[in-house]
Amino acid sequence: MKYPALLSFAELLPTLEQFDAIIDVRSPSEFALDHIPGAINCPVLDDEQRQRIGTMYKQVGAFEAKKIGAALVAHNIAHHIETQFIDKPHAWKPLLYCWRGGNRSGAMALILARIGWPAIQLDGGYKEYRRHVNAELLTLPALFSFKVVCGPTGSGKSRLLQILAEHGAQVLDLEKLAAHRGSVLGSLPTEAQPSQKKFESDIWHTLRSFDPARVVYIESESKKVGNLRVPDALIDNMRSSACIDLQLAHEDRVKLLMQDYEHFISDPDLLNAQLACLVQLHGKEKIAHWQALASTHEMEKLVGELLEDHYDPAYSKSIDRNFVHVKDAQKICLSDISEVAFAHAASQIIATASSSS
Repeated sequence: MKYPALLSFAELLPTLEQFDAIIDVRSPSEFALDHIPGAINCPVLDDEQRQRIGTMYKQVGAFEAKKIGAALVAHNIAHHIETQFIDKPHAWKPLLYCWRGGNRSGAMALILARIGWPAIQLDGGYKEYRRHVNAELLTLPALFSFKVVCGPTGSGKSRLLQILAEHGAQVLDLEKLAAHRGSVLGSLPTEAQPSQKKFESDIWHTLRSFDPARVVYIESESKKVGNLRVPDALIDNMRSSACIDLQLAHEDRVKLLMQDYEHFISDPDLLNAQLACLVQLHGKEKIAHWQALASTHEMEKLVGELLEDHYDPAYSKSIDRNFVHVKDAQKICLSDISEVAFAHAASQIIATASSSS
Protein backbone atom coordinates (compact mmCIF):
# COMPACT_ATOMS: atom_id res chain seq x y z
CA MET A 1 0.00 0.00 0.00
CA LYS A 2 1.23 3.48 -0.87
CA TYR A 3 1.19 5.97 2.00
CA PRO A 4 -0.50 8.16 2.92
CA ALA A 5 -3.49 5.97 2.04
CA LEU A 6 -7.04 7.35 1.84
CA LEU A 7 -9.64 4.90 3.21
CA SER A 8 -13.34 5.10 4.07
CA PHE A 9 -14.61 4.66 7.61
CA ALA A 10 -16.34 1.40 6.64
CA GLU A 11 -12.98 0.04 5.45
CA LEU A 12 -11.23 1.21 8.61
CA LEU A 13 -13.79 0.16 11.23
CA PRO A 14 -12.90 -3.56 11.48
CA THR A 15 -9.28 -2.68 12.26
CA LEU A 16 -9.80 0.62 14.10
CA GLU A 17 -8.24 -0.72 17.32
CA GLN A 18 -5.07 -1.71 15.46
CA PHE A 19 -3.96 1.89 14.90
CA ASP A 20 -1.29 3.11 17.28
CA ALA A 21 -2.90 6.56 17.30
CA ILE A 22 -6.06 8.17 15.97
CA ILE A 23 -5.17 11.80 15.35
CA ASP A 24 -7.85 14.47 15.08
CA VAL A 25 -6.16 17.50 13.50
CA ARG A 26 -9.17 19.82 13.86
CA SER A 27 -9.19 22.78 16.22
CA PRO A 28 -9.63 22.21 19.98
CA SER A 29 -13.24 23.49 19.94
CA GLU A 30 -14.17 21.11 17.13
CA PHE A 31 -12.52 18.24 19.00
CA ALA A 32 -14.30 19.10 22.26
CA LEU A 33 -17.69 19.00 20.56
CA ASP A 34 -17.15 15.40 19.44
CA HIS A 35 -14.48 13.11 18.07
CA ILE A 36 -13.80 9.49 17.26
CA PRO A 37 -13.48 7.65 20.61
CA GLY A 38 -9.86 7.27 21.60
CA ALA A 39 -8.63 10.06 19.31
CA ILE A 40 -6.04 12.59 20.42
CA ASN A 41 -6.17 16.23 19.35
CA CYS A 42 -3.18 17.55 17.39
CA PRO A 43 -4.60 20.64 15.68
CA VAL A 44 -2.84 21.90 12.58
CA LEU A 45 -4.67 25.19 13.18
CA ASP A 46 -5.93 26.23 16.61
CA ASP A 47 -9.23 28.07 17.02
CA GLU A 48 -7.73 31.56 16.77
CA GLN A 49 -5.64 30.63 13.75
CA ARG A 50 -8.56 28.97 12.00
CA GLN A 51 -10.70 32.06 12.50
CA ARG A 52 -7.88 34.28 11.29
CA ILE A 53 -7.37 32.30 8.06
CA GLY A 54 -11.11 32.13 7.44
CA THR A 55 -11.37 35.89 7.76
CA MET A 56 -8.46 36.35 5.34
CA TYR A 57 -10.19 34.14 2.76
CA LYS A 58 -13.21 36.44 2.83
CA GLN A 59 -11.54 39.84 3.21
CA VAL A 60 -8.17 39.48 1.43
CA GLY A 61 -8.32 36.48 -0.87
CA ALA A 62 -7.64 32.77 -1.13
CA PHE A 63 -4.00 33.04 -2.23
CA GLU A 64 -2.89 35.25 0.66
CA ALA A 65 -4.89 33.14 3.13
CA LYS A 66 -3.30 29.92 1.85
CA LYS A 67 0.23 31.34 2.20
CA ILE A 68 -0.30 32.33 5.82
CA GLY A 69 -2.27 29.16 6.51
CA ALA A 70 0.45 26.94 5.07
CA ALA A 71 3.07 28.56 7.29
CA LEU A 72 0.94 28.07 10.39
CA VAL A 73 0.08 24.47 9.47
CA ALA A 74 3.75 23.61 8.83
CA HIS A 75 4.80 25.18 12.13
CA ASN A 76 2.10 23.32 14.08
CA ILE A 77 2.85 19.96 12.44
CA ALA A 78 6.54 20.42 13.26
CA HIS A 79 5.60 21.13 16.88
CA HIS A 80 3.51 17.93 17.11
CA ILE A 81 6.32 15.84 15.59
CA GLU A 82 8.87 17.29 18.01
CA THR A 83 6.71 16.98 21.13
CA GLN A 84 4.54 13.89 20.53
CA PHE A 85 5.81 11.74 17.66
CA ILE A 86 9.60 12.04 17.70
CA ASP A 87 10.06 8.82 19.72
CA LYS A 88 7.70 6.68 17.60
CA PRO A 89 9.20 3.64 15.85
CA HIS A 90 9.20 3.08 12.10
CA ALA A 91 6.18 0.73 12.31
CA TRP A 92 4.04 3.27 14.24
CA LYS A 93 0.72 3.44 12.39
CA PRO A 94 -1.42 6.60 12.75
CA LEU A 95 -4.92 7.31 11.43
CA LEU A 96 -5.61 11.00 10.72
CA TYR A 97 -8.77 12.92 10.04
CA CYS A 98 -10.14 16.46 9.89
CA TRP A 99 -13.63 17.85 9.23
CA ARG A 100 -14.44 16.68 5.69
CA GLY A 101 -12.34 18.03 2.84
CA GLY A 102 -9.05 16.47 3.92
CA ASN A 103 -6.81 19.52 3.52
CA ARG A 104 -5.78 19.71 7.16
CA SER A 105 -5.39 15.97 7.75
CA GLY A 106 -3.84 15.53 4.30
CA ALA A 107 -1.07 17.98 5.15
CA MET A 108 -0.05 16.11 8.27
CA ALA A 109 -0.55 12.67 6.71
CA LEU A 110 1.73 13.59 3.81
CA ILE A 111 4.56 14.70 6.11
CA LEU A 112 4.22 11.65 8.39
CA ALA A 113 4.26 9.35 5.34
CA ARG A 114 7.34 11.09 3.94
CA ILE A 115 9.09 10.45 7.23
CA GLY A 116 8.29 6.77 6.74
CA TRP A 117 5.32 6.11 9.01
CA PRO A 118 2.41 4.15 7.40
CA ALA A 119 -0.09 7.00 7.77
CA ILE A 120 -3.75 6.48 6.86
CA GLN A 121 -6.14 9.35 6.18
CA LEU A 122 -9.90 8.99 6.77
CA ASP A 123 -11.76 9.76 3.56
CA GLY A 124 -14.56 12.23 4.33
CA GLY A 125 -13.17 12.98 7.79
CA TYR A 126 -15.25 13.48 10.90
CA LYS A 127 -18.38 14.09 8.84
CA GLU A 128 -18.16 10.57 7.37
CA TYR A 129 -17.59 9.11 10.84
CA ARG A 130 -20.63 11.00 12.10
CA ARG A 131 -22.76 9.71 9.22
CA HIS A 132 -21.75 6.17 10.15
CA VAL A 133 -22.64 6.66 13.84
CA ASN A 134 -26.06 8.09 12.96
CA ALA A 135 -26.81 5.11 10.72
CA GLU A 136 -25.55 2.57 13.28
CA LEU A 137 -27.63 4.02 16.12
CA LEU A 138 -30.77 3.27 14.10
CA THR A 139 -30.04 -0.47 14.08
CA LEU A 140 -27.34 -1.30 16.65
CA PRO A 141 -29.59 -1.32 19.78
CA ALA A 142 -31.82 -3.99 18.21
CA LEU A 143 -28.92 -6.44 18.23
CA PHE A 144 -28.90 -6.61 22.04
CA SER A 145 -31.09 -8.03 24.79
CA PHE A 146 -31.42 -5.43 27.52
CA LYS A 147 -32.40 -5.80 31.14
CA VAL A 148 -33.70 -2.52 32.50
CA VAL A 149 -32.97 -1.69 36.13
CA CYS A 150 -36.08 0.04 37.46
CA GLY A 151 -36.80 1.54 40.84
CA PRO A 152 -37.77 4.90 42.33
CA THR A 153 -35.28 7.70 42.91
CA GLY A 154 -32.74 6.76 45.57
CA SER A 155 -33.13 3.00 45.21
CA GLY A 156 -29.53 2.64 44.06
CA LYS A 157 -29.88 1.94 40.34
CA SER A 158 -26.65 3.70 39.37
CA ARG A 159 -24.71 2.01 42.16
CA LEU A 160 -26.05 -1.38 41.09
CA LEU A 161 -24.98 -0.76 37.50
CA GLN A 162 -21.48 0.12 38.69
CA ILE A 163 -21.25 -3.08 40.75
CA LEU A 164 -22.62 -5.15 37.86
CA ALA A 165 -19.88 -3.74 35.62
CA GLU A 166 -17.25 -4.56 38.26
CA HIS A 167 -18.60 -8.13 38.25
CA GLY A 168 -17.99 -8.39 34.51
CA ALA A 169 -21.50 -7.67 33.27
CA GLN A 170 -22.15 -5.56 30.18
CA VAL A 171 -23.48 -2.18 31.38
CA LEU A 172 -24.62 0.82 29.36
CA ASP A 173 -24.66 3.60 31.97
CA LEU A 174 -26.41 6.48 30.22
CA GLU A 175 -26.21 8.78 33.23
CA LYS A 176 -22.45 8.30 33.43
CA LEU A 177 -22.07 9.00 29.70
CA ALA A 178 -24.36 12.02 29.99
CA ALA A 179 -22.67 13.37 33.16
CA HIS A 180 -26.10 13.80 34.72
CA ARG A 181 -28.27 11.93 37.21
CA GLY A 182 -31.41 12.38 35.18
CA SER A 183 -33.57 14.67 37.34
CA VAL A 184 -34.02 18.35 38.08
CA LEU A 185 -31.30 17.95 40.72
CA GLY A 186 -29.19 15.72 38.50
CA SER A 187 -26.49 18.09 37.22
CA LEU A 188 -22.98 17.35 38.48
CA PRO A 189 -21.10 20.20 40.20
CA THR A 190 -17.70 19.52 38.63
CA GLU A 191 -18.63 18.16 35.20
CA ALA A 192 -20.56 19.73 32.35
CA GLN A 193 -22.68 17.57 30.11
CA PRO A 194 -21.07 16.57 26.81
CA SER A 195 -22.53 17.63 23.48
CA GLN A 196 -25.36 15.59 21.98
CA LYS A 197 -22.96 14.28 19.33
CA LYS A 198 -20.39 13.22 21.92
CA PHE A 199 -23.11 11.47 23.94
CA GLU A 200 -24.19 9.53 20.87
CA SER A 201 -20.58 8.69 19.97
CA ASP A 202 -20.02 7.23 23.43
CA ILE A 203 -23.24 5.18 23.25
CA TRP A 204 -22.21 3.84 19.83
CA HIS A 205 -18.68 3.06 21.02
CA THR A 206 -19.92 1.28 24.17
CA LEU A 207 -22.50 -0.85 22.36
CA ARG A 208 -19.99 -1.70 19.66
CA SER A 209 -17.68 -3.18 22.31
CA PHE A 210 -20.39 -5.52 23.65
CA ASP A 211 -21.16 -9.14 22.79
CA PRO A 212 -24.72 -9.38 21.36
CA ALA A 213 -25.00 -12.89 22.82
CA ARG A 214 -24.84 -11.48 26.37
CA VAL A 215 -27.38 -9.33 28.20
CA VAL A 216 -26.81 -5.58 28.57
CA TYR A 217 -27.92 -3.87 31.78
CA ILE A 218 -29.27 -0.33 31.58
CA GLU A 219 -31.22 2.07 33.80
CA SER A 220 -34.87 2.99 33.20
CA GLU A 221 -34.15 6.42 31.79
CA SER A 222 -36.62 8.81 30.20
CA LYS A 223 -36.10 10.15 26.70
CA LYS A 224 -33.78 12.85 28.04
CA VAL A 225 -30.92 12.70 30.52
CA GLY A 226 -30.50 16.30 31.52
CA ASN A 227 -30.28 18.21 28.24
CA LEU A 228 -29.33 15.16 26.16
CA ARG A 229 -31.68 12.97 24.11
CA VAL A 230 -31.40 9.20 24.21
CA PRO A 231 -31.47 7.82 20.63
CA ASP A 232 -34.97 6.73 19.63
CA ALA A 233 -34.00 3.18 18.66
CA LEU A 234 -32.36 2.66 22.05
CA ILE A 235 -35.36 4.03 23.95
CA ASP A 236 -37.72 1.81 21.96
CA ASN A 237 -35.64 -1.29 22.68
CA MET A 238 -35.31 -0.43 26.38
CA ARG A 239 -39.03 0.06 26.83
CA SER A 240 -39.87 -3.34 25.39
CA SER A 241 -37.19 -5.17 27.41
CA ALA A 242 -37.27 -7.29 30.55
CA CYS A 243 -36.99 -5.38 33.81
CA ILE A 244 -35.43 -5.64 37.24
CA ASP A 245 -37.34 -3.99 40.10
CA LEU A 246 -34.82 -2.67 42.63
CA GLN A 247 -36.35 -2.15 46.07
CA LEU A 248 -34.92 -0.30 49.05
CA ALA A 249 -36.47 0.95 52.29
CA HIS A 250 -37.47 4.62 52.38
CA GLU A 251 -35.03 5.55 55.14
CA ASP A 252 -32.16 3.95 53.22
CA ARG A 253 -33.16 5.81 50.07
CA VAL A 254 -32.87 9.05 52.03
CA LYS A 255 -29.40 8.02 53.26
CA LEU A 256 -28.27 7.12 49.75
CA LEU A 257 -29.42 10.44 48.31
CA MET A 258 -27.74 12.34 51.13
CA GLN A 259 -24.50 10.67 50.02
CA ASP A 260 -24.99 11.04 46.27
CA TYR A 261 -26.09 14.68 46.46
CA GLU A 262 -23.59 15.86 49.06
CA HIS A 263 -22.78 18.89 46.89
CA PHE A 264 -26.36 20.11 47.38
CA ILE A 265 -26.47 19.12 51.05
CA SER A 266 -23.40 21.27 51.74
CA ASP A 267 -24.63 24.21 49.64
CA PRO A 268 -28.23 25.16 50.46
CA ASP A 269 -28.17 28.17 48.12
CA LEU A 270 -27.28 25.95 45.16
CA LEU A 271 -30.01 23.50 46.16
CA ASN A 272 -32.59 26.25 46.55
CA ALA A 273 -31.82 27.58 43.10
CA GLN A 274 -32.60 24.14 41.66
CA LEU A 275 -35.72 23.74 43.79
CA ALA A 276 -37.04 26.95 42.26
CA CYS A 277 -37.33 25.07 38.96
CA LEU A 278 -40.18 23.05 40.50
CA VAL A 279 -42.49 26.00 41.18
CA GLN A 280 -44.76 25.23 38.24
CA LEU A 281 -45.26 21.68 39.47
CA HIS A 282 -45.69 22.30 43.19
CA GLY A 283 -46.51 25.98 43.64
CA LYS A 284 -44.68 28.80 45.38
CA GLU A 285 -45.81 27.87 48.89
CA LYS A 286 -44.50 24.30 48.70
CA ILE A 287 -41.19 25.39 47.18
CA ALA A 288 -40.75 28.08 49.82
CA HIS A 289 -41.28 25.41 52.48
CA TRP A 290 -38.65 23.14 50.93
CA GLN A 291 -36.23 26.03 50.53
CA ALA A 292 -36.69 26.88 54.20
CA LEU A 293 -35.82 23.29 55.14
CA ALA A 294 -32.65 23.57 53.04
CA SER A 295 -31.70 26.91 54.56
CA THR A 296 -32.09 25.54 58.10
CA HIS A 297 -30.14 22.38 57.18
CA GLU A 298 -33.09 20.04 57.78
CA MET A 299 -31.86 17.97 54.89
CA GLU A 300 -33.14 14.52 55.85
CA LYS A 301 -36.65 15.88 56.21
CA LEU A 302 -36.33 17.74 52.91
CA VAL A 303 -35.08 14.67 51.03
CA GLY A 304 -37.86 12.55 52.52
CA GLU A 305 -40.53 15.04 51.42
CA LEU A 306 -39.02 15.36 47.94
CA LEU A 307 -39.24 11.60 47.56
CA GLU A 308 -42.80 11.36 48.82
CA ASP A 309 -44.24 14.44 47.11
CA HIS A 310 -42.20 14.78 43.91
CA TYR A 311 -40.09 11.84 42.84
CA ASP A 312 -42.25 8.86 43.84
CA PRO A 313 -45.50 10.15 42.27
CA ALA A 314 -43.64 10.99 39.05
CA TYR A 315 -42.06 7.53 38.97
CA SER A 316 -45.38 5.77 39.57
CA LYS A 317 -47.00 7.66 36.71
CA SER A 318 -44.26 6.95 34.20
CA ILE A 319 -42.90 3.48 34.89
CA ASP A 320 -45.97 1.38 34.00
CA ARG A 321 -46.70 3.52 30.96
CA ASN A 322 -43.21 3.42 29.52
CA PHE A 323 -41.85 -0.03 30.45
CA VAL A 324 -44.32 -2.70 29.41
CA HIS A 325 -42.67 -5.59 31.27
CA VAL A 326 -42.13 -3.89 34.63
CA LYS A 327 -45.06 -5.79 36.19
CA ASP A 328 -43.20 -9.03 35.49
CA ALA A 329 -39.86 -7.67 36.72
CA GLN A 330 -37.36 -9.68 38.72
CA LYS A 331 -37.58 -8.21 42.23
CA ILE A 332 -34.29 -7.44 43.95
CA CYS A 333 -34.53 -6.26 47.57
CA LEU A 334 -31.52 -4.47 49.03
CA SER A 335 -31.07 -4.97 52.77
CA ASP A 336 -29.20 -1.66 53.10
CA ILE A 337 -26.87 0.57 51.06
CA SER A 338 -23.62 -1.18 51.92
CA GLU A 339 -21.20 -2.47 49.28
CA VAL A 340 -21.96 -6.00 50.49
CA ALA A 341 -25.68 -5.54 49.81
CA PHE A 342 -25.10 -4.23 46.28
CA ALA A 343 -22.56 -6.99 45.56
CA HIS A 344 -25.07 -9.62 46.69
CA ALA A 345 -27.75 -8.07 44.46
CA ALA A 346 -25.39 -8.03 41.47
CA SER A 347 -24.44 -11.68 42.00
CA GLN A 348 -28.11 -12.62 42.25
CA ILE A 349 -28.94 -10.83 39.00
CA ILE A 350 -25.99 -12.33 37.09
CA ALA A 351 -26.80 -15.83 38.38
CA THR A 352 -30.40 -15.50 37.23
CA ALA A 353 -29.30 -14.29 33.79
CA SER A 354 -26.84 -17.19 33.47
CA SER A 355 -29.42 -19.82 34.45
CA SER A 356 -31.96 -18.50 31.93
CA SER A 357 -29.55 -18.26 28.99
